[in-house]
Amino acid sequence: MAPLQDGDNEVVERFHATSGRITGWLSVVVAALVAVAGVVYLDDGFPAWVAAAALLAGVLAWAAMLRPALWVTREHLVMQNMLETVHVRLAAVEEMAVRQVLVVRAGDRRLVSTVVGRTWRKALLARRGPGSDRTREDMPYPDFVENRVYELVDAARTSAGVKAGSKEQLALPDAVRREPAMLTVSLVVASVLVLLVSFFV
Repeated sequence: MAPLQDGDNEVVERFHATSGRITGWLSVVVAALVAVAGVVYLDDGFPAWVAAAALLAGVLAWAAMLRPALWVTREHLVMQNMLETVHVRLAAVEEMAVRQVLVVRAGDRRLVSTVVGRTWRKALLARRGPGSDRTREDMPYPDFVENRVYELVDAARTSAGVKAGSKEQLALPDAVRREPAMLTVSLVVASVLVLLVSFFV
């Protein structure tokens, strides 16, 4: 795995999630309440497996709905997903569109982020690609994200001296770099083990 270049940790722009945060927090809070209640009332007959299942559900809700994030550094589009963080070199992006999720093609790979998306209906009707004549003030947020990322990708391509789909672009090194989310994986594995053990308590 190649190290990040100097200054590439600097966030140029961070994009907020378009959905799922409220549901995620509610799920985590409810799961935490059930898990705590299970521990407190375990001696009173509260099923241990219910508390363990609530713990696992809370961890999965956090990982799936609250952990995902999306931002851009000087050189990369960073997609923090449920179980990994993907660094996509901006100049290597071949195609990109916000549909029901953000879909990016780079290094001959298809990458997805759930942070930004449109409803199914709006995804069918949405205009694709840059060039919208609307101002940012009256532009729906998914459209703004799509246009802004296109701007950053175009600037990176120009700086690297490559064109979309060209042999030079496809030859760019480290187009996609994946980093496993070890904390999340560990929490999920630990929660599953606790659930399995709870069936024998």
